[in-house]
Amino acid sequence: MSSSFVLRSTLPRTFASATGRNVLRTVLQARRVSSDLTAISKGTVNDPTTFPPPSKTHGSYHWAFERLLSAALLPMTAAAFATSGTAYPVLDGLLGISLVMHSHIGFDAILVDYLHYRKFPTLGPLTTWTLRATTVGVLVGVYQFNTNDIGLTELITKVWTA
Repeated sequence: MSSSFVLRSTLPRTFASATGRNVLRTVLQARRVSSDLTAISKGTVNDPTTFPPPSKTHGSYHWAFERLLSAALLPMTAAAFATSGTAYPVLDGLLGISLVMHSHIGFDAILVDYLHYRKFPTLGPLTTWTLRATTVGVLVGVYQFNTNDIGLTELITKVWTA
């Protein structure tokens, strides 16, 4: 009975001191990590967030353009397939450009959300410029395909009926 009493009386003190040491160790490691990140993040956790300056290419104008483009794709796609792509090459070209721009905006949103330049200072801008170069390459390919070949809507019509 006396051994269980001794064990019970020392257990809370041992647990408390070990927990206190672990908390102190965690705080010291967090300070060391936060001091290593000062090159990326500026200020302290209590500083207010700085907002970027207003721009017409980002924010509400950008959001409105994305929604307008998405809404315009539905009737444009229906009109392109109701008419022949070879009879209306302008509509075929607009559909190709709109699809590429819609895809670019979507992939750019993914990169901004998950590979932000503040968190990934090298990989973020690299993937953004890779997306831009790929978009330009795809636009050139769509132009070449629409002018020198059967066009986008004719291709999709042939694949659909095959």
